[in-house]
Amino acid sequence: MIDVDDSSDSRFDRLGRWDDRLSRARTHRPDTVPSEVVPGGRKVAVPRPRVRADGREIPLPTFQALAHTDPLNRRVVEQMLVGVATRQYARSLEPVPAGVVSRGTSKSSVSRRFVAKTTAQLRAWQAAPLDGLDLIALILDGVHIGEHCLIVALGIAADGHKHALGLWEGATENAAVCHSLLANLQSRGLRTDRSLLVILDGAAALHKATRAVFGEAALLQRCQVHKLRNILDHLPERQRPWVQAIVRRAYQATDVKVATRLLTDLAKRLEEEYPSAAGSVREGLEETLTVLTLQLSVRLQRSLATTNAAESLLSRTRHVKRNVKRWRGGQMMLRWVAAGVLEAVKGFRRLKGHADMPRLVAALRARDQRIGLGVSAEHVA
Repeated sequence: MIDVDDSSDSRFDRLGRWDDRLSRARTHRPDTVPSEVVPGGRKVAVPRPRVRADGREIPLPTFQALAHTDPLNRRVVEQMLVGVATRQYARSLEPVPAGVVSRGTSKSSVSRRFVAKTTAQLRAWQAAPLDGLDLIALILDGVHIGEHCLIVALGIAADGHKHALGLWEGATENAAVCHSLLANLQSRGLRTDRSLLVILDGAAALHKATRAVFGEAALLQRCQVHKLRNILDHLPERQRPWVQAIVRRAYQATDVKVATRLLTDLAKRLEEEYPSAAGSVREGLEETLTVLTLQLSVRLQRSLATTNAAESLLSRTRHVKRNVKRWRGGQMMLRWVAAGVLEAVKGFRRLKGHADMPRLVAALRARDQRIGLGVSAEHVA
């Protein structure tokens, strides 16, 4: 079937040549038959001429292209993503001339097409191969939407480009879900035979699953924003400002020794009166400072110290979901959010600080050499 969304002039030139050859052949047009084309996001009834030659009917390529339903499905998804409700879909289209019969714009029809198209998109996205991407960093974060928790995987390539790798429904506290999504990435071609910077939101199950699937290849960075929130949650309001100031000063340091000393001293100050907060400071302390050990530029360091890039990606899908009044299960949410994510990636920009990415690649390849991970000579700094 011909994809009429292809803007290449050569595609329609070929259709035109087909029609020219048909006109020169020994053909005749005995009558017409009721048919439909799909211009402007709806099905429109038109009479289709029947062309016969040598006792058999010949298909008309141009008409087949115009009658293809896939552009209609794409139009439905596009309209829904910009906020058009199913009941208002027909009103959002350009009017047809009086007397023209059209269909396919009812609420139920639009809903069925949206479900079918977004389901296919989600399945294709979650099965897309990753072996063609030179990924050096992976951001994993769980975000709560309504009663559901969605885990998003965002890959960072060596050139600084961001790639949305997948979306799963399930809490980051669920070890089985975390292991399953990481195994999915590995099975699709994500390399685990060399160092990969993995930025996590701090969930213990996600941390454990990452170690189980990637082993020593995973260089873990705990999200500094999540860690700061966790520390402050253990403190009363009046104690939070000065603690927050010290933690931020540590995270903004350029020397890992300075940052470690600031956080260690803070834990000692909190130990007597707020032991839970002190324990939170100490827990995973080294992993919150991983990026400081890589000698990166300040801008790139800040980009890789948190899961903000993944959270930002999901936040850009909020407008997509605003017309949903009631979620009917996690699968429906996955379809809607995935559709929004795939729309958002069209406007992706490279990671802030991407000019310093060669230094990150060199640091990771040097780590490969230190811990004995296999790496091809062409990647050795």
